[in-house]
Amino acid sequence: MVTALHNLQLISNGQIAQGKAVLISGATIIDVIDDTAIPADAQKHDLSGAYLAPGFIDLQIYGSGGQLFGGIPTPEALERLETDLLNQGTTGIFATIATNANQIVEAGIAAAKIYRKKAKGAFWGLHLEGPYLNPAKKGAHPEKYIKKATLAEVKGWVESAEGEIKMITIAPELQDQEVIDYLHGAGIIISSGHSNATYADGKAFLNKPIPAVTHLFNAMPQMHHREPGYIPAIFEERPYASIVADGNHVDWAMIRLAKRELGDKLFLITDAVTSATEGAYQHHLVGDKYVMPDGTLSGSSLTMLKAVENCVKQVGIELAEAVNMASLYPAQLAKQLKKGKIEKGFDADLVVFDSGFEVQATYLSGHLLTKRT
Repeated sequence: MVTALHNLQLISNGQIAQGKAVLISGATIIDVIDDTAIPADAQKHDLSGAYLAPGFIDLQIYGSGGQLFGGIPTPEALERLETDLLNQGTTGIFATIATNANQIVEAGIAAAKIYRKKAKGAFWGLHLEGPYLNPAKKGAHPEKYIKKATLAEVKGWVESAEGEIKMITIAPELQDQEVIDYLHGAGIIISSGHSNATYADGKAFLNKPIPAVTHLFNAMPQMHHREPGYIPAIFEERPYASIVADGNHVDWAMIRLAKRELGDKLFLITDAVTSATEGAYQHHLVGDKYVMPDGTLSGSSLTMLKAVENCVKQVGIELAEAVNMASLYPAQLAKQLKKGKIEKGFDADLVVFDSGFEVQATYLSGHLLTKRT
């Protein structure tokens, strides 16, 4: 059976097109055609003029619905996270574990392996943010758990995870080269974050081999005209860089600057948490942001669609390009080369939303999972 999505505004690869229909068979987009050419035997879904975009991809999120996987990792918290994010139009997730005691990291690895058997397909694996950070830029991460990596520990976690660890944020300037080489060789995305790197440090390791930077501007040295610091090195080397577009973590003007400098390497994350009253991360919602008990800014309350909306309305980025930042660019970093566009041969992971930035439906592998009535 071929499904034809029609009466839509198609957002893909930085463009918005009208008068198109998207044909889906199984889990795959089999064609994008003029809506006047829909096959007579196709099952038609009328999207009522809404936007159809690639499903969003969030490579850094900690929990949802009162279950903070990043602090208290359980299979149930992963299920809550995946279910909630699919309802929000996010079809690719790296569930993130922040700096913590070894037993928490290891419990997260075990939970991912257990949940893998029942995952719907949006849970792609784990992002370890820490514990191999720089305490000088710890942010909300407890200093008592921050440490230097050892090859033995890293190998132990990676091997026990059996492929579930997809990304790791480290402070590269403090780590031994053998650790970086091992992670790179294992195909794990290495991202520099919570780093106190200098300009020279950044020039030495960005894209050599470290391909990414975690939450640009946050938990890193700021620019100075005599000591340029890490940020100008990022702008010059142009690794992939995530950013939290909530207006709390980063001012809109700085997102505009980053977009101008990094172009198609700047991508959106939510960095979202949920309320928690136990464990190392006791997040409390204050207004539209989460803080730790001492008032330290911790995580956001963003959804990916809200981040896209903010980029359009607050930063001045065109809608189709903001969608790229939430789908295509993180897909490219994650080497998910059949995701992030609506084109023939790509996976049918899709989000439908209206002009008010409300999700109407989500398709995962061609299956309609949620539909707002």
